[in-house]
Amino acid sequence: MADAKVIPFGEEPRARRKARRSARASGTAALTPVPEARTGAPQPEPGRPTVRGGQSLDERIAGGLSFLRRRLTGEYEVDDFGYDEELTDQVLMSLLRPFAEKYFRVEVKGIENIPADGGALVVANHSGTLPLDGLMLQVAVHDHHPAERHLRLLAADLVFVLPIVNALARKAGHTLACAEDAQRLLERGEIVGVMPEGFKGIGKPFADRYKLQRFGRGGFVSTALRAGVPIVPCSIVGAEEIYPMIGNAKTLARVLGLPYFPVTPTFPWLGPLGAVPLPTKWTIQFGEPIATDGYPPEAADDPMLMFNLTDQVRETIQHTLYKLLVQRRSVFF
Repeated sequence: MADAKVIPFGEEPRARRKARRSARASGTAALTPVPEARTGAPQPEPGRPTVRGGQSLDERIAGGLSFLRRRLTGEYEVDDFGYDEELTDQVLMSLLRPFAEKYFRVEVKGIENIPADGGALVVANHSGTLPLDGLMLQVAVHDHHPAERHLRLLAADLVFVLPIVNALARKAGHTLACAEDAQRLLERGEIVGVMPEGFKGIGKPFADRYKLQRFGRGGFVSTALRAGVPIVPCSIVGAEEIYPMIGNAKTLARVLGLPYFPVTPTFPWLGPLGAVPLPTKWTIQFGEPIATDGYPPEAADDPMLMFNLTDQVRETIQHTLYKLLVQRRSVFF
């Protein structure tokens, strides 16, 4: 398979990327079309077999063959971080979408709080033993934002040392959780996602569900201030219960080089079957953005300001979590 064409970071204008996505969605390059509600795809001729998005079966096949040809010849593009927009749109999102729509039945609220253009930093709580919440968050932005924005997640070092996972994460637009990479993406005008709780949040015991852990040292606030982009608090309900973590085999975790080794009611007792997440009902709510462009350049080095803004974001997410928990009928409905 030929190597992809690498687009130097920030070289390709957003308008060109959007035009390319529209061309793919029209059927000339789509393996799995984006839903019609987002693309406004034309209606097919009466009597012709159609697939999701309003395309005919012939168009779907032609698009799939065109996609495969570009993969084999290397006629596709990735950016400096390894992000493959076409593969993400047409394959990775298509694989994740059924989990979001059918399995977890994710309800998305407040998507209008993510700006239609320009950079923004989405800050969310983290939970669930395995980081499925980050993937569902990416699908939520990808499928529900009217401007078809893409979320670039900041991930832990562990993600990029795991075989296969590393390559898929890069292709999906994820990058290392460091201030330099985040600032470059934000200044380019991308939507960046961060979960400051890290392993402390995702690996906390079930008894501490929906209790936010410490948000580090507020590095994400400093990054947003330097880039002058808004911070969008995001609260995720439903992920805490997919793998109820009732224990942690710390010795085994140290041997395997993992931050924790979860023990749940089904894992490891049921073997691979115990790795199947429970089909909980999810809600993802994006809060009102917190502006940062009104602060002077030196504000990014003010520890008191960073502490106050970090605390404001954390309290907003925690308050919204409590509100969503009161509103939901049950864990599964």
